[in-house]
Amino acid sequence: MELKIKESVATLLAHIIKVDNRDIEKEAPLFCKLMGNSFECSEEEAKNFLTNIIKKDYDLDKHLDIINDALCNDRLSKMHILEQVNHIIYSDKITLRDYEEFEKIKDRLFICKKKDKNEI
Repeated sequence: MELKIKESVATLLAHIIKVDNRDIEKEAPLFCKLMGNSFECSEEEAKNFLTNIIKKDYDLDKHLDIINDALCNDRLSKMHILEQVNHIIYSDKITLRDYEEFEKIKDRLFICKKKDKNEI
């Protein structure tokens, strides 16, 4: 499960870089630092995450669901993830779209779906 969360958080952070068409080389050190601090990723592993995510299509909602399901009751960890998203956002020119993405992510992370007894 930890690998799924790591991939989903990496996708979330890379998403901000991708949607703003930011300079990947300029954003890579911050991305690597955030992934290293949160998941003990090496710089090489984090750069590989970033490069691969930027190149491929992904379903951000699916990754937000994975994070939300894993951290459903852990509001502090969710706030930490939002803080990381915010670091990526304000590392370059901030746009209205950045604020919209942040709000979308915030709203999705703080929805905790209750599991049906049959799913347990």
